[in-house]
Amino acid sequence: MPETPLSFDANEPLPLTGERTAPGIREENYWFQRHVVAYDYVARHVRGARVLDAGCGEGYGTDRLSAVAAETTGVDLEEPVIRRAASRYPRARFDAANLVSLPYGDASFDAVVSLQVIEHLHSPQEFLAECARVLAPGGVLIVSTPNRLTFSPDGVRNPFHTFEFAPDELRATMAQQFGSIELAGTFHGARIRLLEMMLRKPFPERLIAQPAPEWPAWLRAAVSSVRATDFAIRGESRGQRLERSLDLIAVARR
Repeated sequence: MPETPLSFDANEPLPLTGERTAPGIREENYWFQRHVVAYDYVARHVRGARVLDAGCGEGYGTDRLSAVAAETTGVDLEEPVIRRAASRYPRARFDAANLVSLPYGDASFDAVVSLQVIEHLHSPQEFLAECARVLAPGGVLIVSTPNRLTFSPDGVRNPFHTFEFAPDELRATMAQQFGSIELAGTFHGARIRLLEMMLRKPFPERLIAQPAPEWPAWLRAAVSSVRATDFAIRGESRGQRLERSLDLIAVARR
């Protein structure tokens, strides 16, 4: 675990890694809003619950869940990140710990949430087993991850990712620990789909085509204008083809 820095400024922006996002970063706004819509979806499942946000990062999502949960705890490996989150978001508790060795007793939480995390882990099954351990009977695990079929369509995995999952692969991975699994997917709404029609390419592909400082003014404006309402989350029960989704969301129970 990293050593605690000698000086610490909770208002200093976290360094961008290409994988962690945060509020108020203009060039990250598309990705940030894509995270927000997932947290808002999760909020509908955790009202009044004791919630663990596993891999909470900057903490904005943990704080968002605090508005509806009975208790909210965020946990992440990096102590400086956790110290910053605790300073910025006092409604939640934050702990620094390894996700495959959680510092909580059995059945401590009604819900475990882990968004855009499992693809980074070297031992997904150890992590899922820990989630199952800390969940109370009847509890729910909600996991999101990029859809490999749209995120890496050429088969070249993101260098920050240890694993990437297609819908059936995510279901099979989680089924080793959980008996009931429902999948949903995140999709672009009408406004971004229209922009993609004009661009003739996926919007995320256009964003990574050149460094953000070199974006033309129209693209900077488009990214800044994105809101969570520009995305939709739809489940398999609505006949949606999850193979085309941006991100996968699994709701699992033992």
